[in-house]
Amino acid sequence: MSKKDAYTQAGKTAVLQNIQGTLHFLQRFPPFNQMEQSHLAYLVEECQLRFYAAGESIIKPVDGPVEHFFIVKQGRVVGERQPVAGTGIETTFEITGGECFPLAALLGERATRTEHLAGEDTFCLRLNKAAFIRVFSMSDAFRDFALRGVSSLLDQVNQQVQRRAAETLGTQYSLNTPLGELAMRHPVACGPDTPLRDAVRQMHEQQVGSIVIVDGQRFPIGIFTLRDLREVVADPSAELTAPVSRHMTASPFFLGPTATAFDGAMAMTERHIAHVCLVENQRLCGVVSERDLFSLQRVDLVHLARTIRHAPRLDTLVSLRGEIGQLVDRMLAHGASSTQITQIITLLNDHTVSRVIELALTERGDPGIRFSWMCFGSEGRREQTLHTDQDNGILFEAQDATEADAIRERLLPLAHYINQCLAQCGFSLCNGNIMAGNPELCLSRVEWARRFAAFVREATPENLLGSSIYFDLRVVWGDEQACEQLRRQILEQVAGNRLFQRMMAENALRQRPPVGRFREFVLTRQGTDKAATLDLKVQGLTPFVDGARLLALANGIGASNTLERLRQLVAKAVIDPLDGAAFEEAYHFIQQTRMQQHQRQTRDNLPYSNRVDPDSLNHLDRRILRESLRQAQRLQSSLALRYQL
Repeated sequence: MSKKDAYTQAGKTAVLQNIQGTLHFLQRFPPFNQMEQSHLAYLVEECQLRFYAAGESIIKPVDGPVEHFFIVKQGRVVGERQPVAGTGIETTFEITGGECFPLAALLGERATRTEHLAGEDTFCLRLNKAAFIRVFSMSDAFRDFALRGVSSLLDQVNQQVQRRAAETLGTQYSLNTPLGELAMRHPVACGPDTPLRDAVRQMHEQQVGSIVIVDGQRFPIGIFTLRDLREVVADPSAELTAPVSRHMTASPFFLGPTATAFDGAMAMTERHIAHVCLVENQRLCGVVSERDLFSLQRVDLVHLARTIRHAPRLDTLVSLRGEIGQLVDRMLAHGASSTQITQIITLLNDHTVSRVIELALTERGDPGIRFSWMCFGSEGRREQTLHTDQDNGILFEAQDATEADAIRERLLPLAHYINQCLAQCGFSLCNGNIMAGNPELCLSRVEWARRFAAFVREATPENLLGSSIYFDLRVVWGDEQACEQLRRQILEQVAGNRLFQRMMAENALRQRPPVGRFREFVLTRQGTDKAATLDLKVQGLTPFVDGARLLALANGIGASNTLERLRQLVAKAVIDPLDGAAFEEAYHFIQQTRMQQHQRQTRDNLPYSNRVDPDSLNHLDRRILRESLRQAQRLQSSLALRYQL
């Protein structure tokens, strides 16, 4: 072999080795690890390796429409832009090895809105636009990622969770299955004048547990079920020849056929019903029963809720609490998101609290005073997980301070007993004594209003902490009207007090997300822990909770749930829609990671902890967690700019 041929062969070998090395590198990261080998090989062959020194601009808005797709091979790229409000430069993101940019600009055939700079000496794989378009058209996995970004990664995580849960539980239908697929094709129906005997005969012949009463246009005006039939049989004066409308339940609840199995489950649980009518174009098109929904799902949420609501004794409630953890496992197997699961846990917790109060009134005697049992914090936001403590209080009406003192004296022993019963049911006693048995939290509506007004008027550290707990409030048991009055007063007072808003903003910036500019995660050791960790609740979720609360109160939004607050802030144009979607996805992922950890701790009989070592996560989870925490940073940066902090 000649020297020239040897050099040529050596060059080919080097090129092949370089291509193989790049292939192996990309196969470690999504979406490339999901692509077919031939599609990925084409991408690698078309890429060019480019070096950018620290601080060097890679692409910027003034360059015009983007002509290249970049993948970070080594180093770090930061995105910087001038914020809409205020001055200076805002760092909007930071990406490292295996991540790519700028997808939105490429797909939109426009300039990037953010300058991309090398955060340190950086190597990038660069793909020209024509090759990018070809890969986009060839690869389904790449196209899905390009169109949906982090959402597609979250889908992969959700699929992993479902696969792990389904390994032991099995699965048939997803909780996202449309109710129209589960309903009877020809629902049994009759007119309001149909004799009761004939209606019952139809139910017997069709072997169904309900018959829907419809008007002339087939819109459901009532429903008659086996439960109603039992009442008829028990009534000696009932006439079987009377019209069924006399014994039906009027105005039955209904959903559209595109509503999901989860929507049906929540409706049945909240409303204590066993049937949901399906209506399309104002016409009855189906009926879904509890049996239809959960014999297929193996997830008997409605049955568990009903058992809790009718538990005869406290020890029954204590034993039922263990079933909620099993229910969460089943829900994960059937595709429930962390948001859906927190809704389910909160709903079952509400039923438990209500039943504890009812049992306490039966055992201790009704004091003869109308009161409402309020909850605060995560329970007030409907964001509870399996590990929760008590944050509650009592609200009552009184004409003056003397009457309030007398009522409080009668209610406090009952409140203290309820707190102790709830502790037996798994709701830990609050270390800060934020419980109804505390005289300072058993107050008349006027006393609560005075206390909340003081929070806003005198923004001390204690009052700011109090506002972050008590301003997320709702009624679990009792009349809700007085609580709504308090909520409206809070909104009016906060919206009119810019100084208090600024103090709340300062408080919301105290818990910084644990990601640094030069390291992936900023970790700390706690107590005797050997590994450095981060706190998913305090450092991950709290920035979203505090930021959403502040902006909601400042803009007259009465919702208390964090995700609902973010959606309404987007609707009122307080938050950009793209930012709102990013914040929501980030919050969802951190909450999901936290819940998965709690589930593992339960199975391994370990104490609950919100702290996690990122090294214990797989690459995909680490990547999305880092991006989610950076979204929390962005929300905090926007608050700092808004309130000039």
